[in-house]
Amino acid sequence: MQVDEAVLWERLAHSRRAPVEPNWLGEIYSPSLSVDLRRALCEKLGMLAERGWPVIDQLVQRHGVQPDLVMAAGLCHQTEARDWLLTLLQPTADNAMFNLCVVEALGCWGADVPEDVVIGCLQHPGQHQRLAGLQLLSFRAHCLNDGELLNLCQEALDDFRDPIVVAAIRLLQRRDGDAISARLAELCRTGSMAVADAALRALGCIATPTSQRHLLELSQALQDDDRRQKACRQLSQQFRH
Repeated sequence: MQVDEAVLWERLAHSRRAPVEPNWLGEIYSPSLSVDLRRALCEKLGMLAERGWPVIDQLVQRHGVQPDLVMAAGLCHQTEARDWLLTLLQPTADNAMFNLCVVEALGCWGADVPEDVVIGCLQHPGQHQRLAGLQLLSFRAHCLNDGELLNLCQEALDDFRDPIVVAAIRLLQRRDGDAISARLAELCRTGSMAVADAALRALGCIATPTSQRHLLELSQALQDDDRRQKACRQLSQQFRH
């Protein structure tokens, strides 16, 4: 049956005033629809939480595992959906992009995601996988001591891609341990300009006697003028108030 997608978009546009029912969304959904419309329908299903999950489950049985249905399962935030998503994770490298889709859907469960899934993402060579792993790690960081957190972040901190290292730095700057300040100071010396800038800002945010000592040392010892000036700026901001 030919579907007029314009009519469906119009119905979705008015869904705030006239809410759509999960069964209607399930009846309308089809893999033959445009990607954007499928995604919009699945977002609505996911936001329906416990009312949406049974329909999502039915659609999976009918159409198989589709990326937009995986997304919807994550949005609905139901325990059964989480357990189903975990069964989809596959260890082979051939399924890296699919696994990333699943991991991103699992993100809303945070600390409830098994540690081996988090570690697998952090150790994966792909940039998006590592960033997803750091996002998952941020939810369980409060359960870890500084040494454990640094150990899990090690590969990300040693990565040659700035976005990954910067994301790891932003995770570490929420802590104020001496070992973390020392690692950040090391990155100020050895990292790229973007990494050094993020690490200097992180030391400024931590604002402990140890982080201030590292900033003082960096402001005097850094060879690069730009880095040294940024260290001085972060140090001066510690004493403004």
